[in-house]
Amino acid sequence: MIERAGKSRDVAIVGAGPYGLSAAAHLAGLDVQVFGHPLSFWREHMPRGMFLRSPRAASSLSSPNPSLRLQDYERERRADSDGPLPLETFLAYGEWFQVRTAPPIDTREIRLVERDRAGFLLRLDDGEAVRARRVVVALGIEPFAWRPPEFAGLPPELCSHSVDHSDLGRFAGTEVCVVGAGQSAIESAALLHEAGASVQVIARGTDVNWLVRSGWLHRLGPVRSLLYAPSDIGPAGVSWLVHLPSVFRRIPRPVQDRLAVRAIRPAASAWLVPRMTDVPLIIGRHVLSASESDGRVELTLDDGTRLSPEHVLLATGYRVDLERYTILPQELLREITRVDGYPRLGPGFESSVPGLHFLGAAAAWSFGPLFRFVAGADYAGRALARSTRANSHA
Repeated sequence: MIERAGKSRDVAIVGAGPYGLSAAAHLAGLDVQVFGHPLSFWREHMPRGMFLRSPRAASSLSSPNPSLRLQDYERERRADSDGPLPLETFLAYGEWFQVRTAPPIDTREIRLVERDRAGFLLRLDDGEAVRARRVVVALGIEPFAWRPPEFAGLPPELCSHSVDHSDLGRFAGTEVCVVGAGQSAIESAALLHEAGASVQVIARGTDVNWLVRSGWLHRLGPVRSLLYAPSDIGPAGVSWLVHLPSVFRRIPRPVQDRLAVRAIRPAASAWLVPRMTDVPLIIGRHVLSASESDGRVELTLDDGTRLSPEHVLLATGYRVDLERYTILPQELLREITRVDGYPRLGPGFESSVPGLHFLGAAAAWSFGPLFRFVAGADYAGRALARSTRANSHA
């Protein structure tokens, strides 16, 4: 295939999710090209009927224009703004935001990002190569889905990850074991039960941590805002440290790590409690082994219990590892300073490779757990824009 090189862009943003769209909005005025399908991770890898764990106040995309928040969209559309945020509303809001902020999005697939004498060369699936002075990687977390090794021998028809499904209705009439105790596990179990599946949940913890935002601390009026940041990530006090990445990243590393674990421990929204009334929970147990037998899964738990579901759904979270981003060739990966799979990032979310930035979950080691959530897009977009404009004038 003959390479056709297009003109050089100031910035190429790889990914059109909340972080990619927010970054494009803040970089307005520069020659920016966004690559991807708008909110494709949310559309293709989140189950229909789900609600976001984040409160509405923490679910807006970010733009210098203050009238493009989620609440502005709901007000314009006269949409219901009570209760948890439906996935369908979030998707519609993202499209509304994109039309008003981002340049036309290029939906061609990027095969490879390579270093170039003038910055970077992005090789597309149709043979064209686009040059860019800077590249912002704002991809989703699908490649980081964690599948525990004890399930490695099972075929996908018997064992899958929650990220593999946009419609859990396909499991109607099926016996399913859900492994995990976080929002994804508990909400998936509720959706499966409501779709007509026979469900049980296996969780290591001795109880499910329910996020009760209506608890007494959240009803203290002005005092509540002193204890909990708008992003509402983590317990009282810790919430504000997580919400202020410029402060969080200056905390000693061992303390950062402990706070991050505390802020993002497996937990589920309390509004799921009534939907889980008829779903059995096997708590304080974990799977020792999993094998196939007569078209079913044979599970052995650590207490000797044996289960034989027709399918196992892993809601076991995500582990960042840049090696799983197939657009990054080995020669480029070798230049990126990494810690436990995460890129080590400096101001403007720039990696050790000048001009190469990472937003979203990949930034969580450097800037804190806020960047595992939509709420982090505001800080990321602003910091990226400041750094990019400062360097462009240098």
